[in-house]
Amino acid sequence: MADPVLSVEALEKSFGALTVTDRVSLDLFPGEIHALIGPNGAGKTTLVSQIAGTLAPDEGRILLDGEDITGLSIPQRARRGLGRSFQISALAMEISALANVRMSVQARHGGSFGMIRPVAADTALRAAALAALNRAGQSDQLEDPVANLSHGARRRVELACAMASAPRCLLLDEPMAGLGPDGTQAVGDVLDSLRREVPILLIEHDMSAVFRLADRITVLVGGRVIATGSTEEIRADPAVQAAYLGTMDA
Repeated sequence: MADPVLSVEALEKSFGALTVTDRVSLDLFPGEIHALIGPNGAGKTTLVSQIAGTLAPDEGRILLDGEDITGLSIPQRARRGLGRSFQISALAMEISALANVRMSVQARHGGSFGMIRPVAADTALRAAALAALNRAGQSDQLEDPVANLSHGARRRVELACAMASAPRCLLLDEPMAGLGPDGTQAVGDVLDSLRREVPILLIEHDMSAVFRLADRITVLVGGRVIATGSTEEIRADPAVQAAYLGTMDA
């Protein structure tokens, strides 16, 4: 088996007497979508924040392609290939979809475009942004302000921004939140195609989408991992049924 692209090793996080991450470990391998699920209050947001770098763990390590990134800043993690989309939109609403993705491309390359003539630099930025938008399934309304786009279109622009950084893995926090059935299907189709380019750690509440897309699922309850396995294993796990899936069915 190939080495994992992303490894979380025995992460711990407490706020006072409350333990919100209890020795959590998981791996993300090349070519897979690994879903992280759990009820509200399970600790998913806290765990994601530690992986992304917005929150420091008390104990444990986070490895990206074998490199310990636990102590790195958010920009340092991004430069090493950790791409992320957010549960709440982080797009600049007053500018166009294309301009948002161009900024992501420029951030990835830093000042390297300053070495090229302005016209050539603009052409290169635009081409890279268009390629990311096409991969994310958002090839129209490119010049419209993001504020004028549908919720589903904004989600695809966010995904394009994440892809524009040429990530080694993607951390996607509820990319289907607020979408109807058609939007969920469209974003799911994009993710299904993207796994060939970059493995995805997917945090998602839509269980039909999770079971359709995920190669493996980790279930988090009360800050602890109670199960990790294939979709079939998770569906059949009595502990998962009792703690999460049974409650959702009810």
